[in-house]
Amino acid sequence: MGLDQGAINKLLDRARREVDDGLLPSCQLALGYEGEVVVHETFGDATPDTRYIMYSATKPFVASVMWQLIAEGLIDPAARVTEYFPSFGANGKEAITVEQVMLHTSGFPQAPMNSVRWVARPSRQQVMTDWHLNWEPGTAFEYHPTSAHWVLAELIDTVTGGDYRDELERRVTGPIGIGRLLGVGDGLTDTTDRPIAVNVFVGDSATPDELEAAFGIRQLPVTEVTDAALLRFNEPGARAVGVPGGGGIADATQIVRFYQELLHNKLGLWPADLLADVTGRVRNTFPDPFTKTSANRSLGLVLAGADGRSHLRGMGRTLSPEAFGHNGAKGQLVWADPATGLSFAYLTNGLDANEVREPRRGTSINSLAGVCATRA
Repeated sequence: MGLDQGAINKLLDRARREVDDGLLPSCQLALGYEGEVVVHETFGDATPDTRYIMYSATKPFVASVMWQLIAEGLIDPAARVTEYFPSFGANGKEAITVEQVMLHTSGFPQAPMNSVRWVARPSRQQVMTDWHLNWEPGTAFEYHPTSAHWVLAELIDTVTGGDYRDELERRVTGPIGIGRLLGVGDGLTDTTDRPIAVNVFVGDSATPDELEAAFGIRQLPVTEVTDAALLRFNEPGARAVGVPGGGGIADATQIVRFYQELLHNKLGLWPADLLADVTGRVRNTFPDPFTKTSANRSLGLVLAGADGRSHLRGMGRTLSPEAFGHNGAKGQLVWADPATGLSFAYLTNGLDANEVREPRRGTSINSLAGVCATRA
């Protein structure tokens, strides 16, 4: 076992390419190995202290609190959400289970939570109660960009008597030593005055012909992940509220340290059998409606799988089938691979509008990162 410096150099050269070409304003990456951060580089208009919006790479952090609550017997994945949040059952939602929410099979992927209503818990509760279903729970997979994790945040608040943002720091990120990642200060800096990169859109959207050549479609499906929604996280108020499905703020080293803990569990934050389940057991094999590929989701993570289609799950082409992680919108890349012991994070504040170029970049960078250490 060991690191391959030649492979690391190739990764760094590839990561800085779009910055050098003037497309991305900055990017930052890190590799974790044997419990340590072994590579940390920042390119462009940023510093090593700069933090980035993680977008949906936030989701496993919130899930990691749920895992503890499951282990403590405070939450049962098989239980209905209404056992903890009774009013949620309105409008046909009474049969939805916690597991379905965590697997994105709960049937409300398009349920809204606007920035006026998400600030106060009573307002959030009422919005979630009022939600309607898009399809019958448990019958399909469709990615829930933010809605599912608002429900998980409410469950965390209910059974702990605390606040999901504080619970994440108290239970997980604080003990690991990476501090507060969700609901950060005034939304401009954290308590140590570290800057947060401002997100900007770059490039032009892919043409219908480019979409058809790459994906076999001429128009991408409409979701809540709009340009305006992504840019909203530049607003201090949106950053400070800590949107549980996409509002985490971190640098790349903090992320890879979290994933090193998932690999090694040196602090014993989760029981070994539960951690093995959430990092290794596929519970959702419904096809993704866009990629037509098995979702391969556990309780909170995406698993690479052995079907040769891990790149369609955001893992690149060189990771082992045991790799797990969760990317974020517009190019945020995050995973860990038990076969090599590597964890990896790549973050950028350049939100590439080209829907073909951006995933290809991710596949290339992830694939290069995946061979930076020899396999066990």
